Amino acid sequence: MTAIAPSRTVAIPASHLDLLTRPVPGVLTTLGADGQPQSSLVWVDCDGECARVNTTLQRQKGRNLLADPRVSLLVVDPLDAARFMQIRGDAELVTEGALAHLDALTRKYTRHPCYYGFVHPVEQQRDETRVICRIHARRITLDAIHA
Repeated sequence: MTAIAPSRTVAIPASHLDLLTRPVPGVLTTLGADGQPQSSLVWVDCDGECARVNTTLQRQKGRNLLADPRVSLLVVDPLDAARFMQIRGDAELVTEGALAHLDALTRKYTRHPCYYGFVHPVEQQRDETRVICRIHARRITLDAIHA
């Protein structure tokens, strides 16, 4: 499943890649049907090209991304609040490997081996369609110190 066919992705600067590889949560902002922003605290990582988060098509952010792939991800260094990275771009929604990705994020951010059965009830899995949201950056803003 792909919500967009991205043409060009801005590279994530090496100076701030650690914000995606360390267990630092981010704030993902999508646009609702009424055009209003909707923000969620999310677990993040990077696949070498794109920042990634994991969601379901049943949650508000998943429904928003299906309707409008424009997205913003803000990650602030918890050790230095003046150091941050904002990624604005377009979401590509991928179902393949989404559960494995979710379990990897779970191990990164918690002490649990997997998401379903530890973070959320295993019964919830059957009612959800998991997707990886790959964020194809169109613009990246860094803190003034590292810009």
